[in-house]
Amino acid sequence: MEVILAGPGRAGLSVGLAMTAAGHRVIGVLGRRFEGLEAATAVLPGVRWLDWHEPLPPAHLLVIAVPDRAIAEVAEHLAPLAGAVRGAVHLSGLTPVGALAPLAPQCPIGSFHPLQTLPNPRDGAARLKGAWVAVTCADDGLFQRLVSLAKTMGCLPFSLADDRKALYHAAASAAANYPVAALAMARRLFEAAGVGFGVAEPLVRAAMENALTLGPEAALTGPVARGDAGTVAAQIEAVRRGAPDLAEAFVALVRATAHLAGTEAAIEEALR
Repeated sequence: MEVILAGPGRAGLSVGLAMTAAGHRVIGVLGRRFEGLEAATAVLPGVRWLDWHEPLPPAHLLVIAVPDRAIAEVAEHLAPLAGAVRGAVHLSGLTPVGALAPLAPQCPIGSFHPLQTLPNPRDGAARLKGAWVAVTCADDGLFQRLVSLAKTMGCLPFSLADDRKALYHAAASAAANYPVAALAMARRLFEAAGVGFGVAEPLVRAAMENALTLGPEAALTGPVARGDAGTVAAQIEAVRRGAPDLAEAFVALVRATAHLAGTEAAIEEALR
């Protein structure tokens, strides 16, 4: 494919670099800041800088990789300039495909969301191999092209309904961030107890492996999962004394865990 990239940020350049490595060609990049265009040149040497106000060159795909709040604005601006483009997608897992509606008279539209963290272009491109990609597209021809594109990049494509994108994005945020937030809390509590956080590594690795192989609910262990109200009450009291600023968040995680484990009735005794 020949691709135009609008938005040379971390996500856009990660995807662009992965596409290039797969044999596709980024023929032009649009960026509002000079720093972004320079970054694009560093990652994709020789890439052409396009003018926001000039017609776009012929391309198989226009990839809009801007923040969610700007997708509709960019689509509206580029619509009169995209007559030679054969398809357009954005990279958001949250925003509906309808945000690209101004482009629909010119070409089929969709979304292409890599379910992976992309910290910088080179690491992001490497992490895309083996990652899942959510494809949302009502046009069968473009859908098949996007599925094929994902596969050439070493990704695993799946279809995502447009009206489920927000729920899917919430799930992705929960998967990527809430375990990390819980570990940040655990580090603080270990340190308050005079213990280095490193001692938790084997436990954390085993817990994550169990969750991914057995399923999260089946992998739950400990006093909350057992419904051991006395132990939970002692833990909460210790947190209130040793790290009072974490007590509210700790109790919230206790409640969430009890709900998923089906031990809410027993654990409420500890919470009272």
